[in-house]
Amino acid sequence: MTLFRQYIAPFLIVLVFLVALLAVSSRIFLPNDLAAPAPIEDTDAANFQQTPRNPAISSSLVNQPASTLAH
Repeated sequence: MTLFRQYIAPFLIVLVFLVALLAVSSRIFLPNDLAAPAPIEDTDAANFQQTPRNPAISSSLVNQPASTLAH
């Protein structure tokens, strides 16, 4: 147990820190358009559909009583 506490755990912590540092630092080498923050688009809640996109699923839900859908 002392081997894990003294050698392996600190090594894993340093390794995770170095991987995170490498990921953050690699943005320097990206092209300018990729290094910028992602654009934010306004979503309209009225245009958002709650229906399934798979026609097989949506056709199986048509004309079903509410008691059979709420399992």
